[in-house]
Amino acid sequence: MNFLDNILFALLLAAGIGYFTINVKKLIRNIKLGHDVDRSDNASERWKNMAMVALGQSKMVKRPIAGFLHIIVYVGFIIINIEVIEIIIDGLFGTHRVLSFMGGFYDVLIGSFEILAFLVLITVVIFWIRRNVTKLGRFASSDLDGKPRNDANYILYFEVVLMSLFLIMNAADFHLQNLGIGHYNSAGSFPISQFITPMFNGMSEGLVVVIERAAWWLHIAGILVFLNYLYFSKHLHILLAFPNTFFADLNAKGKLNNLESVTNEVKLMMDPSADPFAAPANPDAVPAKFGASDVQDLNWVQLLNAYSCTECGRCTSSCPANQTGKKLSPRKIMMDTRDRLEEVGRNIDLNKGVFVDDGKSLLNDYITPEELWACTTCNACVEECPINISPLSIIIDMRRYLVMEQSAAPTELNNMMSNIENNGAPWQYNQMDRLNWVYE
Repeated sequence: MNFLDNILFALLLAAGIGYFTINVKKLIRNIKLGHDVDRSDNASERWKNMAMVALGQSKMVKRPIAGFLHIIVYVGFIIINIEVIEIIIDGLFGTHRVLSFMGGFYDVLIGSFEILAFLVLITVVIFWIRRNVTKLGRFASSDLDGKPRNDANYILYFEVVLMSLFLIMNAADFHLQNLGIGHYNSAGSFPISQFITPMFNGMSEGLVVVIERAAWWLHIAGILVFLNYLYFSKHLHILLAFPNTFFADLNAKGKLNNLESVTNEVKLMMDPSADPFAAPANPDAVPAKFGASDVQDLNWVQLLNAYSCTECGRCTSSCPANQTGKKLSPRKIMMDTRDRLEEVGRNIDLNKGVFVDDGKSLLNDYITPEELWACTTCNACVEECPINISPLSIIIDMRRYLVMEQSAAPTELNNMMSNIENNGAPWQYNQMDRLNWVYE
């Protein structure tokens, strides 16, 4: 590789990483639009949670077939990209297989990479068939119509191309090593690509070199394109699964948080020494908003959840409301939240860092009250999520807004709450008659 190639590679690398950095900053900006919530407690439990769920894939294997296949792709993707380190060094300094000084260990590494690449190819084909031929129920839902379904397929095609380029690059390299051409010194073990090398028999040395160089350049360019596509894809969870599981709610499922403003009012009501007519400490303070109607009303962990969603549909397939034909889909809740957050982010970009009211909101424009009230708060979606996302927390906050800000609860719920207030029970009869059924 000559000096010009080194410069070209450095520019390609700088452009890819630079654009990725811009998107990461935008991502962080958007997540920080949510209000603050403290998730710094119990650090040891959080690290354990991240190690088991994000790194160890412990919740993926609850569905063994999909879990096992996903682990192959996950491990393959992570380990094979160790090879990117060598490509970067070779690209910047014009070397060839610079890590080959490790000898036998290097042979084991390259051999392992190839076997994993082959397994990833097989797995990706199976995933494509599950999505597009057998049309597994949770992938055939209308939630995924349009861009989401195409996005999932694009990722599969990306992986096929990247793994194929990797094996073709190695096969051509191995062929040139056997011929003793130029700087192609013997290095590495090629248990898979050795079966591809016969295709180069009879080709001129120059043509094989062109194929090897083309596969090398396309492989690293493809990786950089894939890296930058992540921001626009559901596969952003490759990066965000780790912080998402670390900052996940550690409370027992079913435990709802109390609104601080309501808690303070209740404490004030129960304090016999409190003066109900006392002037507020800060008369100019803006009253707290109850619940959430838009993404800015959610907390930053909920917005991180939205960006981390894998769109796997496990939450929706286990949702009892969805199973009975209700409109609710927890996956759609997360996708809608992310789409609205992206819309707000674009608004901020267009208005020089300031959000200008666009007349839209997450509630009604993206998520309907019908969806929210279909939820039974059973936590099945939270339990099933492979990276500890909580669609329920968003549903609860939006229902709080409907009840406490708009008094827009369903008639049945309003009747129940009135009965509890007046009769101490959800049913409409006198408190004195509550135990009559015992004697009947």
